[in-house]
Amino acid sequence: MAENRHEQLGLTNQTVLEMYEMMLMARRIDERMWLLNRSGKIPFVISCQGQEAAQVGAAFALDRNKDYVLPYYRDMGVVLTFGMTAKQLMLSGFAKMEDPNSGGRQMPGHFGQKENRIVTGSSPVTTQVPHAVGIALAGKMQNKDLVTFVTFGEGSSNQGDFHEGANFAGVHKLPVILMCENNKYAISVPVEKQLACERVSDRAVGYGMPGVTVNGNDPLEVYGAVKEAAGRARRGEGPSLIETVSYRLTPHSSDDDDRSYRAPAEVAEAKTNDPIITFGAYLKETGVLDDNLEKEINERVMKLVNEATDYAENAPYAQAEDALKHVYEEGMGAV
Repeated sequence: MAENRHEQLGLTNQTVLEMYEMMLMARRIDERMWLLNRSGKIPFVISCQGQEAAQVGAAFALDRNKDYVLPYYRDMGVVLTFGMTAKQLMLSGFAKMEDPNSGGRQMPGHFGQKENRIVTGSSPVTTQVPHAVGIALAGKMQNKDLVTFVTFGEGSSNQGDFHEGANFAGVHKLPVILMCENNKYAISVPVEKQLACERVSDRAVGYGMPGVTVNGNDPLEVYGAVKEAAGRARRGEGPSLIETVSYRLTPHSSDDDDRSYRAPAEVAEAKTNDPIITFGAYLKETGVLDDNLEKEINERVMKLVNEATDYAENAPYAQAEDALKHVYEEGMGAV
């Protein structure tokens, strides 16, 4: 039997099974969205495939009752863990009125849900970093026990928003965790053409915070790093930069043809380290998962995905005039 790494991290068998199921849920929703897109039923997909381990491992290390998450557009695993449902994500994919993120106004990936402290992101990348730093500052000023957790891609780590946010967080020792999900490609640009340093985490020292690079295909390794960073933040020791290294298994989005910038053989090789498969194998090696339980989990996930698809496809669209809501102050008379 394999070494029981999750118990060394303080995780029970039940918790790691929940992590596996959450990773699988993100994958199955994502796969369904691609099928719906290719059949002309939903307009756009921006995928989490290959990054579920980093997302779910990190989210499980946070306090889902008081911490704030500021996800980037691939973070389906994060928002599912923090309370968003398959049905709500499908409503977003179909751009229906009940979409909790924007009421059908925005493309998928613009996650936002007030009751679960999922802070809305915008289309320009990396703007969520200074927002996370601002919420952390507010929490510190109000003596609240909260940590903010913000994610971004390695391409985003070259944006001014990241550097300004990281510097401000470091100077003021704010309780924020900056997690770069390095999936090797900023759309079509490989990481070696983006960074002069070896790792994104090398940048942490310039902002007075610890930086660590971990295996983004291993949810337990990511969990351990985020748990440690959250502990530092709660003790008033300031921010941390975590880099999770994985691989984007799909094109950048449903509008992208990745064959123009990376070889199919490279993608095929990456799929041999698919985190859904490798984490499932670990759970079987440790005796936590067997074939029957795996089948039961997959059937439960697929039932939810099917129900979510059917509900969202048949749900009503917003009224055309709803496009004007939340734009101007309502109830004002003619000027």
